Amino acid sequence: MGRNTHAVTTGLFLIALVTVSVAVIYWLGHFDRERNHYVIYTRESVSGLNPESTVFFRGIAVGKVLKVEFDPNDSGTILVPIEVDKNIILSRSVYATLRLKGVTGLTQIQLEDNDKVREPIHPGDIPDQRIPLLPSLTDRLMNSGEEILHKADRLMIALGSVLSDNNINNIGGILDNIKGLTDKLAELQKSVDAAMVGIPSLTQDARGTLKNINKLTADLQTLTHEVKTLSSKTSQLADTGQAAGNYALQTTLPKINDLLIELNATSQQVKRVAASLENNPQGLLLGPAKYDAGPGEPGYEESR
Repeated sequence: MGRNTHAVTTGLFLIALVTVSVAVIYWLGHFDRERNHYVIYTRESVSGLNPESTVFFRGIAVGKVLKVEFDPNDSGTILVPIEVDKNIILSRSVYATLRLKGVTGLTQIQLEDNDKVREPIHPGDIPDQRIPLLPSLTDRLMNSGEEILHKADRLMIALGSVLSDNNINNIGGILDNIKGLTDKLAELQKSVDAAMVGIPSLTQDARGTLKNINKLTADLQTLTHEVKTLSSKTSQLADTGQAAGNYALQTTLPKINDLLIELNATSQQVKRVAASLENNPQGLLLGPAKYDAGPGEPGYEESR
């Protein structure tokens, strides 16, 4: 009997110890942690969302879901009360989405804020300050799945019409034409390569031609300079000739004229001397014959 009593006492002590330990751990885990209560509302499905689901704010765990229930005043609206750490300030632009938890099928709450409105919301169940639950990307994809299937169906029909036997034959012809064009382009490339081989020699000839042109240009420049110099000298010579002509007309020609007159007179005298010697040669020794002075001449005496 004493052993049984001791065993029962030991078992009760262990149960009490475990209960107290769990209570202490729970109390220590929630010590000095104060949280604000907010309410999320939606008219969409919240499959997989359960009480104690974690609430994240911008990817950080900040609270948990308290419960999931219908709005007593509107059965089409689902209310999800949550608690969030008190140091997290939520603005009126905050919204919630559902977030899948791995492959378990359970969902969590993801709070996001687009920072459009900076005014904070007050904790509590205030109808005009409830947080909306918007469809997540997955929900939007699932909701648009039927439309996607319709589009895929139309796409497959369009592909079937494009890939008909007639179009396939046409595509084969087009590919053959492209292949022929490619072959021609390859031949053209070879011709271009062959032409490119001769370009260096052509370039060398062009360089030689350019050198000759440069030399010819230099010679033309030299010739032009010489022509300009000759023109200058010709102009000077013309000026000199004009001056010489003026001098000859004004000075030399009158003197030549006077000299010609004297030569004419001398020639007349020589002619008279020659005629005189021819008619009277002895006059060269005896002197000219004396003639009586005629009327009007000096020494003329009138005979009586």
